[in-house]
Amino acid sequence: MPRPISATVHTAALANNLAVVRRFAPRSKVWAVVKANAYGHGLARAFPGLRATDGFGLLDLDEAVRLRELGWAGPILLLEGFFKPSDLDIVDRYSLTTTVHCDEQLRMIELARLSRPLNVQLKMNTGMNRLGYTPDKYRVAWERARSSTGVGQIVLMTHFSDADGERGVEHQVAAFERGADGIAGMRSLANSAATLWHPATHFDWVRPGIMLYGGSPTGVHADIATSGLQATMTLSTEIIATQMLGSGDTVGYGSRFTAEGPMRIGVIACGYADGYPRHARTGTPVAVNGVRTRTIGRVSMDMIAVDLTPVPDAGIGAHVELWGPTISIDDVAAASETIGYELMCAVTTRVPVRAD
Repeated sequence: MPRPISATVHTAALANNLAVVRRFAPRSKVWAVVKANAYGHGLARAFPGLRATDGFGLLDLDEAVRLRELGWAGPILLLEGFFKPSDLDIVDRYSLTTTVHCDEQLRMIELARLSRPLNVQLKMNTGMNRLGYTPDKYRVAWERARSSTGVGQIVLMTHFSDADGERGVEHQVAAFERGADGIAGMRSLANSAATLWHPATHFDWVRPGIMLYGGSPTGVHADIATSGLQATMTLSTEIIATQMLGSGDTVGYGSRFTAEGPMRIGVIACGYADGYPRHARTGTPVAVNGVRTRTIGRVSMDMIAVDLTPVPDAGIGAHVELWGPTISIDDVAAASETIGYELMCAVTTRVPVRAD
């Protein structure tokens, strides 16, 4: 019999979260971002829940081809564009939309033999300082793209660095408007945080990522508690052993937890080799038979200890939710000093995954 750990992808929750995006940005089209294998959910498993989108955004050419093989005939956006001239054969063959963020990409398009002009999203660097043309060079790039026979529709694009923080988006919006002044065309600016909290940035397209998967852009679950977003992944397991501790007894490698008095603990089949963060500290939330409790001691490769004080009747075989509808993945991430994005993507291949 296999270990009792498993992950479940909730198709209905994905569809719900896409509907939440449309509620927040009712006049915009939606690029559903499915990069990193749909944030660890699995592209094929996530596709049925997100197929009501207007387009998909991702990075990998193989994943773009996979979407076509799954039956998606609509737009697919390469969020980083392409990397070498031979990539354009696939971009052309599968009718992909590509981001263009530098002159080298424009040059490759100009030299390519294409069956049709490519739709592009011309990226402006408004302060993120990763990809894109600075505002003062943007018009020249746009003019060059517009004059290229290899370029069809041009959408104006940027990406926010602080839409989820105190600094906000105003400085980047001002830079974008300066660089795009007088340039006609559709706009694509808003990520998940801007979709939720900066409606003035919605424009023609929004590009939600983490919110589609029920996570908070800030990493704080309370910030999305009233949004209607639902958890799209449950990581669950079972208790495989129990122990009684006395005062002064320690738990796990390094004896990181010491019992202050008599207590009962459970040992569960999950560890860092399954993708659970090794640095999750004592007190990280977990649910046993639906009751919220905590982890104790250091996370091992294959096992974690949990406090059974709130669930005295729980024994071997009791259901344990590591994250999901009861335990927010953002709360687990916060206790581990990381973000929910990383946990979603970190579930390892030895964990069986299914869609419901």
